[in-house]
Amino acid sequence: MKHKHDSFIPRHVGPNEKDIAQMLEFLKLPSLNALIDETIPSSIRNTKPLNIGKPITEHDLLQKARQIADKNKIFRSYIGMGYSGTKVPPVIQRNILENPGWYTQYTPYQAEISQGRLEALIIFQSMITDLTGLPLANASLLDEATAAAEAMTMFYRQVKRSDKNIFFVSECCHPQTIDVLKTRSEPLGIKLEIEDHQNFNFNKNFFGALLQYPTTDGEIYDYRNFCNSAHTVGAFVAVAADIMSLLLLTPPGEFGADTAVGNTQRFGVPMGYGGPHAAYFAVSEKFKRNIPGRVIGVSVDKHGNQAFRMALQTREQHIRREKATSNICTAQVLLAIMSGMYAVYHGPQRLKKIAKSIHKKTKLLARGIELLGHTVISKSFFDTIIISSCGKTASDVRAEAEKKKLNFRYFNHGTLGISLDELTTEYDVLDILKIFAKDTSTFAKIEHELKFSSSEKNDKFKIIQTRKSEYLTHPTFNSYHSETEMMRFIHRLKNKDLALNTSMIPLGSCTMKLNAAAEMMPITFPEFSDIHPFAPLAQTQGYQKIIDELSRFLTEITGLPNVSMQPNSGAQGEYTGLMVIRTYHRSNAETNRNICLIPASAHGTNPASAVMAGMQVVVVKCDENGNVDLDDLRNKSEKYRKKLAAFMITYPSTHGVFEEAIIEMCAIIHQNGGQVYVDGANLNAMVGLCRPADFGADVIHINLHKTFAIPHGGGGPGMGPICAAQHLAEFLPSHPTVNSGTKKGITAVAAAQWGSANILPISWTYITMMGGTGLTYASQIAILNANYMAKRLEKYYPVLYRGAIGRVGHEFIIDLRQFRKTSGITEEDVAKRLIDYGFHAPTMSFPVPGTLMIEPTESESEAELDRFCEALISIREEIAGVESGKFDKLDNVLKNAPHTAREIAAEGWNHPYSREQAAFPTAWQKESKFWPSVGRVDNAYGDRHLTCTCPPIEDYE
Repeated sequence: MKHKHDSFIPRHVGPNEKDIAQMLEFLKLPSLNALIDETIPSSIRNTKPLNIGKPITEHDLLQKARQIADKNKIFRSYIGMGYSGTKVPPVIQRNILENPGWYTQYTPYQAEISQGRLEALIIFQSMITDLTGLPLANASLLDEATAAAEAMTMFYRQVKRSDKNIFFVSECCHPQTIDVLKTRSEPLGIKLEIEDHQNFNFNKNFFGALLQYPTTDGEIYDYRNFCNSAHTVGAFVAVAADIMSLLLLTPPGEFGADTAVGNTQRFGVPMGYGGPHAAYFAVSEKFKRNIPGRVIGVSVDKHGNQAFRMALQTREQHIRREKATSNICTAQVLLAIMSGMYAVYHGPQRLKKIAKSIHKKTKLLARGIELLGHTVISKSFFDTIIISSCGKTASDVRAEAEKKKLNFRYFNHGTLGISLDELTTEYDVLDILKIFAKDTSTFAKIEHELKFSSSEKNDKFKIIQTRKSEYLTHPTFNSYHSETEMMRFIHRLKNKDLALNTSMIPLGSCTMKLNAAAEMMPITFPEFSDIHPFAPLAQTQGYQKIIDELSRFLTEITGLPNVSMQPNSGAQGEYTGLMVIRTYHRSNAETNRNICLIPASAHGTNPASAVMAGMQVVVVKCDENGNVDLDDLRNKSEKYRKKLAAFMITYPSTHGVFEEAIIEMCAIIHQNGGQVYVDGANLNAMVGLCRPADFGADVIHINLHKTFAIPHGGGGPGMGPICAAQHLAEFLPSHPTVNSGTKKGITAVAAAQWGSANILPISWTYITMMGGTGLTYASQIAILNANYMAKRLEKYYPVLYRGAIGRVGHEFIIDLRQFRKTSGITEEDVAKRLIDYGFHAPTMSFPVPGTLMIEPTESESEAELDRFCEALISIREEIAGVESGKFDKLDNVLKNAPHTAREIAAEGWNHPYSREQAAFPTAWQKESKFWPSVGRVDNAYGDRHLTCTCPPIEDYE
C-alpha cells in the first residue's frame, strides 16, 4: 500500500512494504488479500470500503481538533455533584499523563516489571485508607456511582439471606449515583428505599444503606446514630464521601461506616466532561476478602527483598466466571496514580491549606449572599451552599450567570446550588455575588464589609464533624514537595516498569498497539479537559461533534446503527448490552427469558456480566479445535427456547480463530427467540474486513482502549461503548441529569452520560488520521503479523488452534504444557525468563491453562517480531537443555528468572550457569538492557501476610 510522505498510516503500522513482502513470501502467499481470504470465511467477508473518509496527516488532524475544541465554551462551573475544578500540577501532567512510560503500561500481571506503578498504587491506597479512616482500600474503581453500586452488591452477598433484600439510599445522594443503583439493584432482586435519612427507621429486612457526605446539596450531618441503628439490625453502611472534605471532616471509618466510596477527581485530575477519574473504595476489616477490583499488596521476592504485587489475585472476580459477585476486571490506574501523586506533591499541610481555603471562600460567599438579602438554606457545609433567592428568580440568576460565563446548579423548586473548588479565588466569589446584588451600590456596600471583616467571626457556618485524626504521615507524603524531588521520584518509579516505550507487549486479547503522541495531545486541551459533565449542551458543542462523529465511525465499522458511549469500561459495556437485551425482552412481555448461553472458551467477564444482569448462565461446549460445538449450541438453544435471552460470543474467538459457522450460530439463536451479543475484544481483526451486523449480531461492546488506540494506562482507563441494532435503540442507557432522548432506556450504567468522555478524542483522532483505507490496512497487518509469528514459532512450540485453512486470526496460542512433564518448566517460568530478554510475557494460561496467547498488533515492525520470536526460540533451547540433563532441573536460568542487576553484580555466584547467560542471553541485551528491579515475587507469602498500604520507611532502607 503506497502512502504519502506525511501520511499517519505508516507511522502507526509497523511493517514497511519490504517487511510485508518478506513476511508474505515466508507464508508462501502472493498478497495481503490472499491471506485475508484464507483467514476470514468468505460468507462474512466485507469488500466494500469503509465510509469513514480519507486519511489525514497529524498536522492537519491537530488543526481540526483545535477547531472542534473551540466549539466548547469554558465556563467556571460551580455545579458540584461530585465534580470540581482542580489544578493539575505541571510536574504530574508532563511526567505522568503525557509520558508513554506511564500511559502505555499494561495491567501489572507481571509484578517484576511493574514495580513502579505498583508502588504508585500502594501510595493511592495508603492515601485512601488515611483519609477515610478504614484499614483497606483497593487500587480504584470506575467512578463514584458504580463504586456505590459495588458496595451495595458486596453487602448483599455478605448477608446471603433472601429475607434481607432492601437497601436504603439517602435521597441526599447524587442523582447519578441513585440512578446507577436503580440499574444494578433490579436484576438482582434488591429493593431500594430512597428516603430522608433523618426520618428513617431500619428493620430486619434491610441489608445495607448508602449516605452522601457531605450531601449532594452540601449539608454535613453527623451519621453516628444512623450507623448504630443499621448495625443493630445487621445492616452495613456505605458512605460516599468527598475526598477533599475529608481533610477537614471526621472520616467515615471513625463514625461507624463499613465502606467508604467516592471520586478522587478533585485531587489533580481534570473534570474532562465526566472522566476518566479514579473512584476509591475502602472497607473495614470484615470485607477484606470481598472487596471488588484489584488490591495491591506487599510481598517479598526470592531474595527476600520487598516487592509489590496484586494481592489475592482471585479477587479479580471474573476469574470465578458465573460465580463472580462483580465483573470488574479493570481500574482507573493512570488516574489513581495522578491523584496519589497529587497528595505526594502537596503533602498533608498543603492539602489541608487547600481544603481550608475552599471552605473559607464558601463561608465568604454564604455571608455575602445573606448580606444581599437572600437566604442560605445550608446550615453546616464544606464547599457547597443552597440559596433561596429573594427578589430574583432562578431563571433571572441563570441568565445573568451565563452572561458572566458561570454555571450554577438549578433545582426544580427554584433554589440553586453553588459549589466552590480549588480554582476559586476571592475575586471569583465577588463575581458570583454581583449576580445576586440588586444594583451596584448594594454590592459596593457588602463588598466593603466582606473585605474588611473576618469571615471567621460568623460562627453560624462552622463545620460540625471536625476531623481530629492525623493523615498522610508516611514519609512518602512528606518528602517530595519541590519539583526537582518530585520529578526524580516519578522518574525512579517509571524506570522500574516495562511499557511500550521499551519493547512490544504481545498480550493476546489485550491489543497493545501504538498510542500515538498526536492522538494524546487533544485530551489536554483546556476546551476538552476543563468541562463539567453536567454543563449545558450549548457549551459543549465540540464534544457533541466528537461524540457524533465517533458514533458514526463505529456504526459504519460494526453495521449496527445505534451507539451509547456511556459504559466506561469493557465489562461495563458487556453489562450494558445484556441489560438492553433484558429490557427488550421485558418490553415484549417475555420476562421469562433469562438464559444466557456462553461458550466454555469465553472470557470470564462474560458470565460475570450475565449474572449481574439477572441471567442464568448455561455453558456451551467447544470442540477439539476450539470452535463452538454447533450441536451443543443447537440442543441447548432448543431446550431453553422459551427462556433463551442471549448468546454471548467473542469473534474472532478467544482462541484467535474466525469460526466458519458464525452465521449459523446467530441464526440458531434468533430462531429460538434470543439475541446475539458479540464481545468486541477482538474487533481489531475485523475492522474493514467484516461487520458484526452482517453475520447476525444484535449488540456489541467495543473496547476503545484496545482496537481504537486509547492507552491502557497501567490497567485503566478504558471505554466500552455499545453499538446496537435498531430494535434495541430505544432501550439504550438514559441519564438523570442529561436528556438522552430515550424514554424507555435503561437507567444509567455510569455516573456521566458519555462515560469517560475526555478520552474519546483519542479514538476519534486515530480513526480520523487512519481513514477507512488505513483502518482496513491495520486489520490486515495485525493478521499478517500474527500468522508470520505463528509460522516462525510452530517448529518450536505447538500452535493450538487454527482456522479451516490453517490460518490464525490476529492472535494465536502456543502450547507449553508438555514441558512441565519433560523438564518441570512451566508457562510461568517462560514468562519470567522473557523478562531477562527484555519482553513482557504474552497472556499466560488464558484461555487454556499452560499456554501463552500472543497478539503482536499491526504496530510492531518485522524486526521487533523477529526479536521476540528469537527470544522464544532461545528459551526453547534452554528448555531443551533442561530436558537433556545439560542444565539442572531446579537451578537453571528459567526457574531463577528474572535476574536482577543486584544479583548479577553480587560477589557470590552459586549457579551452574554463567552471569552472562543469565543476564545477556542475546546480543541485543548488551546494547540496551532492561533490568527488573526485583527477582521473582513470592505470591503465597504476600497473601499470607496481607499488607496493602505504604510499608514503614525502614523497609525501603
